[in-house]
Formats: sequence, structure tokens, C-alpha cells
Amino acid sequence: MAKYSGKFKLMVVKEYQEGKLGYKLLARKYGVKSHKFVLTWMKNYEKFGAKGLMREKNNKSYSVQFKLDVLRFMKRTGSSVIDTALQFDLTNPSMITKWKKDFIEGGAEALGKPKGRPSMSDKAKNKQVEEKEMTNEQKLERENELLRLEVEYLKKLRAFQMDPKGYLERQKQRYHSNSKKNSN
Repeated sequence: MAKYSGKFKLMVVKEYQEGKLGYKLLARKYGVKSHKFVLTWMKNYEKFGAKGLMREKNNKSYSVQFKLDVLRFMKRTGSSVIDTALQFDLTNPSMITKWKKDFIEGGAEALGKPKGRPSMSDKAKNKQVEEKEMTNEQKLERENELLRLEVEYLKKLRAFQMDPKGYLERQKQRYHSNSKKNSN
């Protein structure tokens, strides 16, 4: 979704208030994705003033109970998403649409899930738990396997450094002989 600056929104709202163009024509004139954006900006401006057109920087989080109250109000009154947002002093109606979708897909529990990815510290904790679950013998086997791979890699690297053309030729021959065996 495109992000529009508060200054741009205010300019569009002021032009709408002049009464020359409607929501749809203004949206088309300025390349706004949907005329509903212009309608939302207009209603936000009427209720909150120019402050209602500015993007919120604080990423406010709402309780599950608040989200449920908003959804119940919308269902009970049959209000539109925009009108419901204005009723609850929310300047972003699409947030309610997301809450509704989450509620339909996962119930009230889905409304309480935190936004975004888990922090890096959670990943590190999960890795530590996995390592603790491995027995001492499993850890040693894993270390041996890694050391074998490292030695094999270093041998191939040394052979390549000593004679790059000869090494590549041997690898080609080995590849061709293996592919002939697999095709039979």
C-alpha cells in the first residue's frame, strides 16, 4: 500500500472542501489508489483536524478486550469500518479490518498475538535449548563429522592450489564416469 504524507492528505482534503471535485475524481487526479482513502482522510480531518491526517509514529498497541469491543460495536450497529474507527478515535480504519480478519481466522487468541518477528534473543534461546537436549555422545559425533568435512575440504583445496587445471580435469573425468554408471 502506498504511504501518503500528512501534507499531501491535507492538500487533497482542502481541495475537496472547495467543492469542485468529489472523492473519486480527486483520487483519480492525484493517483490515490482508492477513493475510500480520500473519504477516510476527509472524515479524519472533520473529527481530529489536521492531526488526524498525520501518520502515527508510536505504533500503539491495543488490548484484546478493546479490539473485541470495537468488533462487537461494528457488528451490533452495522457501522462501516470508517465510522467505527471514528467512534473509537482510531485514525487508521484498515487496522479494524485486520483485526476482523484475524478474529475470523483464529478467534480471540489471534487478536493477542504480538506483531512482527520474534526478537533475536528468542532464537538464540531456542538454539541453546536444542544443544542442551543433545547427549554428550551426540555432540562428539557431530563434532567428528564437522572435522571430517573440514579435512576433506582442505585436501581438495590443497590439490586445486597445486595443480588447478589437472584437478579440474580429474573432476570432469570423475563426473562423466559417474554419470555413465547412473544412466545404465
